[in-house]
Amino acid sequence: MSASLKIGLMGYGFAGATFHAPVIENCGRASVAAIATSQTEHAHADYPHAKIVADFDALLALDDIDCIVLATPNDTHFDLARRTLEAGKHVVVDKPVTLNAADAHTLANIALARGKLFVPFHNRRWDGDFLTVRDLLARIELGRVTHYESHFDRFRPGVRQRWREDVTRGGGLLFDLGPHLIDQALALFGPPQTVSATVRAHRDDASAPDYVHIQLGYPDFEVVLHASALTAMPGPRFAIHGTRGSYLKYGLDTQEDQLKAGLRPGDEGFGGGNTAGRLRVLEGEQEVERELPTRDGDYAGFYIALADAIQNGVAFPVSAQDAVDVMTIIDLAARSSEQGARLPFERIR
Repeated sequence: MSASLKIGLMGYGFAGATFHAPVIENCGRASVAAIATSQTEHAHADYPHAKIVADFDALLALDDIDCIVLATPNDTHFDLARRTLEAGKHVVVDKPVTLNAADAHTLANIALARGKLFVPFHNRRWDGDFLTVRDLLARIELGRVTHYESHFDRFRPGVRQRWREDVTRGGGLLFDLGPHLIDQALALFGPPQTVSATVRAHRDDASAPDYVHIQLGYPDFEVVLHASALTAMPGPRFAIHGTRGSYLKYGLDTQEDQLKAGLRPGDEGFGGGNTAGRLRVLEGEQEVERELPTRDGDYAGFYIALADAIQNGVAFPVSAQDAVDVMTIIDLAARSSEQGARLPFERIR
């Protein structure tokens, strides 16, 4: 087995401490070798073997770091990722990778020129329900897909005073959950022909979007992507209909709540406990409804794939072009909502 991939983590707030560090440390192929944070005591207590440094410059100066993971506010991503790539290191950027498609394209080009990886942290490709959907569609059990709907709804009526709610810093659901919903759709169906969206701030005192409804137009079907902070009784997480049947799945992937509760990859039950979906399909001429078990989630798979890409040259499942395409659709969604128009998608290469 290859030596452990040494990762430097920039930022030890919620994302760094919850989604990145525990998964890196417990994936079996990488380690948290250094952390740049002002929360020195917290980081040292959690990862006593890691070098704790004060800032990004100090992290970038460490010669033994193979890759830097950026878990910082959205408006810092472009500059920090650019500096990482220009310093000759691979970079993983939490979503959104940038605040617009042009900046994402610039980073992709720098990475290509330097021979380094620019990886978007689209970890929800390793959600158990998405893995189940991918397998289901690959079996063509639903026939030809005629409608795909993906929701990520929560009930958070209060607006908290934090950068994630600040529109000037890239806060709001379009940048927060939009990349995951869009990336999953692109992984299944490829780029759309058109984008139409409604993006709004419904909550009192909200400045950043808390309601996002995106429609991706394909030649023979429609993809609907939806996120809301004001849904106390969520509908299906996935609803997929085809010429031979339908699939419904309720409830979110369990890994986020498990990580918040202190469970780690490799612990008994981690990634499991996902609710089953329901499948109703034609078998011959008879409609048959049955439960479809949901696969276990596997966030560790993200960092295992990263280690394979950096150490063994295996293509990473989420490409730099994927990151650019996601940001292109986010740009189009914002414009579509402002203009009240369906807009054509054109890939930036």
